[in-house]
Amino acid sequence: MRSRDGMNPVTHLNPWLMDLPLVSRYGAGINYEKIADLNPDLILIRTGSCSLSAAEDILEKSLSLLESLNIPLVVLKGPNTFDRPDIVTISNEIKLLGQVFQKQEEAEKLADYLESCVEMVRKRTVDIKPLNRKKLLLLGLSPKARSQGGAGHVKGIDTIQTYFLKNFVHAENAYDSKGAWNILNTEKLLSLDPDVIVLVTSWGYHPPSELYEAPYYQSLKDMRAVRNKAACALPWTPCNCEKRLEYPIDVMVMAKAAYPEKFKDIRLGQWLVEFYQNVYQVDVKTAKELRSCQ
Repeated sequence: MRSRDGMNPVTHLNPWLMDLPLVSRYGAGINYEKIADLNPDLILIRTGSCSLSAAEDILEKSLSLLESLNIPLVVLKGPNTFDRPDIVTISNEIKLLGQVFQKQEEAEKLADYLESCVEMVRKRTVDIKPLNRKKLLLLGLSPKARSQGGAGHVKGIDTIQTYFLKNFVHAENAYDSKGAWNILNTEKLLSLDPDVIVLVTSWGYHPPSELYEAPYYQSLKDMRAVRNKAACALPWTPCNCEKRLEYPIDVMVMAKAAYPEKFKDIRLGQWLVEFYQNVYQVDVKTAKELRSCQ
C-alpha cells in the first residue's frame, strides 16, 4: 500500500468491510433486490454523495424504492444537497448518527473537534484583507478530461471546496464560474494565473510531481504556480463523494499552501498524526499508517 494509491481510512482500519456484499458502485444503480435479500436491521444512506448524487427527481425515486423495502431507513444529507454548503450540516450528520447508535456524547465530541480544527485556521487568516487574498485553483488532473480535449477538471464557486476557501482560509477561487467538474483547456488554465494550485481527487489521487514532471502537462509549465512549485494535493477521497470526517485536512492543506507564514509553527506531518489519533481514537503507529494510505 503506497501513499500515491490512496484508500478509504475506514477500510484500512476495518479491512473486513471489503468482504461485505456490494449493493451499489460507481456507474451502476442501487441493487434493491440484493438489499431486500440481505434484510438488514437498518439502512443508512447519504444523499448528495456517490450513488446518491444524482438529480433531485432521480434521488426521490431512489428514496421511494428504499422506503418500499419496509426496512428502517436513516437519510443523511451531505453539504452539496444544500443551496449553500456548510460544515454545520456535516456536524448534524455526525450527531444524527450518534442518536441512531446511542453514542450522542462521542458524536458531540467528534463534531466539536472537527469544527475547532477549521476554526483555528479561520482565526489565523480572518485579518487578511480582500486585496491581499491569494487566488487558488482547484484543479483535477483527470485523464478523462484530457481524453475530451481538456487539460483538467476545475471546481467552481458553488462547491464546498470554495466554501472552505472563502470562510476559513480566506482565499479566493481563481475560477469564478459554477460547477464541480468543469473541463478547461490549456489556454483557459493559463489565463486564470492562480497563486496556488490545489490538486483534488479526480479519477485518482494526483501529487504535485505529476503536474511538474509529467510529459502530458508540459503545456502548463508556464503557469506561475507551476514555475514557483506552488501546488499542493488534497487527501484522496472516493469518486464523487461528499466531504467526510477528514474535511479539516483539506482546510489545513489549502491554508498552509496559501499563507505559509501564518502556519509556519505547524508541521503538517505531525498535525496529521494527531488529527487521525483524535478522530479515529488510534495509536501513533496506526495514525501514521492512515496518513500514508490517504
